[in-house]
Amino acid sequence: MPDIQNISKDFIKAEGVIEELLPSTTFRVKLDNGKDILAHLSGKMRLYKIRVSPGDRVKLEISPYDLTKGRIVYRF
Repeated sequence: MPDIQNISKDFIKAEGVIEELLPSTTFRVKLDNGKDILAHLSGKMRLYKIRVSPGDRVKLEISPYDLTKGRIVYRF
């Protein structure tokens, strides 16, 4: 039987640059490999009110099931 905690940690880590602000804390991010994805802020970034602007470099977690969506977990 697979470990439930291990399943939720299988994200693809990536880095990119914020290109565009979209409604409801959603952003268009250009990854280092040239792909564009949609990303939203993680809960901790919302909790601590970390601001993200176009041009900021960010670290993302991308779901292996849908490679067009991700979650912003860190701003450099």
